[in-house]
Amino acid sequence: MEFRKAEISEAAEIMDIIKEAQGYFESKGINQWQNNYPDLRVINDDIIKGNSFVLLKDNRIIAITAVFFFEERTYRKIYNGQWLSDKQYAVIHRIAVANEYKRKGAASFILKTVEDMCEKKGVSSIRIDTHHDNIAMQKFVEKKAFKYCGIIFLEDGSKRLAYEKLISA
Repeated sequence: MEFRKAEISEAAEIMDIIKEAQGYFESKGINQWQNNYPDLRVINDDIIKGNSFVLLKDNRIIAITAVFFFEERTYRKIYNGQWLSDKQYAVIHRIAVANEYKRKGAASFILKTVEDMCEKKGVSSIRIDTHHDNIAMQKFVEKKAFKYCGIIFLEDGSKRLAYEKLISA
């Protein structure tokens, strides 16, 4: 598998995977990504700024994510808990795996690769948040040694469960 920065020509393929994720969430009764988010504008912005990544298998995009190495405004305040550290951190947003590759290691590969990126940059923490109904993501990040830290609120006021993992950098 190959993990690399996304290219603007891949935006439509990325949106196809996001649409599959939206359909999956809807089928499970999870009110995440049901309000036309993320849309093509968000994806193009991520790509242009160098924050969008794709995971390829046999030259086909099978999973996507966005990774940021700057402060997340919505993480400044955390409720009913606290972050594990106050050091520089990476943020993982919008992990989505094509339906036919779910539960086949794609998301684990992404997390491991982001950890490696962090170590190379000297970043010792990764943060991630998820919808309170997205039990599969909660179990996944906890299995990958992320610790539940509390609640954050997105800019639109939506509540999210916040996690952090300390890594050796």
